[in-house]
Amino acid sequence: MTAIDLSATIGNETFQHPLINAAGVWDETATEMNAVLASDAGGLTTKSATLAPRAGNPQPRYFDTDLGSINSMGLPNQGLAYYLDFIANTDTNKPIDLSVTGTKMADQIDALKQIQASDFAGLCELNLSCPNVVGKPQIGYDLEATKEILDRVFAFYTKPLGVKLPPYFDLQQYDAMAEILNQYPLTYINAINSVGNGLVVDPETERVIIKPKGGFGGIGGKYIKPVALANVRAFRQRLRPEIKIIGTGGVTTGTDVFELILCGADIVELGTVVMQEGLDAFARINQELADLMAAKGYQNLADFRGHLQEYDA
Repeated sequence: MTAIDLSATIGNETFQHPLINAAGVWDETATEMNAVLASDAGGLTTKSATLAPRAGNPQPRYFDTDLGSINSMGLPNQGLAYYLDFIANTDTNKPIDLSVTGTKMADQIDALKQIQASDFAGLCELNLSCPNVVGKPQIGYDLEATKEILDRVFAFYTKPLGVKLPPYFDLQQYDAMAEILNQYPLTYINAINSVGNGLVVDPETERVIIKPKGGFGGIGGKYIKPVALANVRAFRQRLRPEIKIIGTGGVTTGTDVFELILCGADIVELGTVVMQEGLDAFARINQELADLMAAKGYQNLADFRGHLQEYDA
């Protein structure tokens, strides 16, 4: 039997397996990041780094639910210099995707200028979609702000760059955002971040379940899989083919990964399932994907990537 090839390429990086952690999961400290690299993950995404370290929102700020999770982390991280130093001093053959963000556009620009001036030449992800910073809107929902930051970034940034997007819910939103993204030499998009400002209630105590923002937080897990599938599908239909897609949201099984790749994802990120199950989730889901591909007669991801068919009675 021919071995199943699970490899995928984004920009200048090849992932031997298509599963990596989503930014914010097992990636704040060197200990956590080294554990991801030692696992069956195909690569590592760092915590979304700000210029200076941040403590994030007050606890409790994460809670597991029956169908997923709610969180309002507030970008806790060790600061950009910490993650650049980690990458520079880490010997690994796995790709590392450096995620960056900021609470204002000027900080995001400054962070990318530091990365441009550094020796780091791998993938970088500009997070335009964190829903959990108190008082700060998501840039990805503001078309003018998105265009402004990409204009400013690509005036100087020449390394592989992707953007992490919030979930969109209307076909016009896909049209408008894709029209903007197609104007730039983006390496990839990441769709989607958590569905922002959901609410989970504890009926016993009659209170919200997390402390920040009056209980409002980003929803992840099984709840959001249909939204993730829709965003990946819609953007694959609208973006230039050379812009790759990382699919994120609602993955708990190899079948979920298969569906995201069928919709057009190149690789897939795991979030809530790794928080709940631990790093062993990578090996389990990789094997489930390989088993499903073998049963269907697919030898590699390109055999079915983006091949979702419309309903035909």
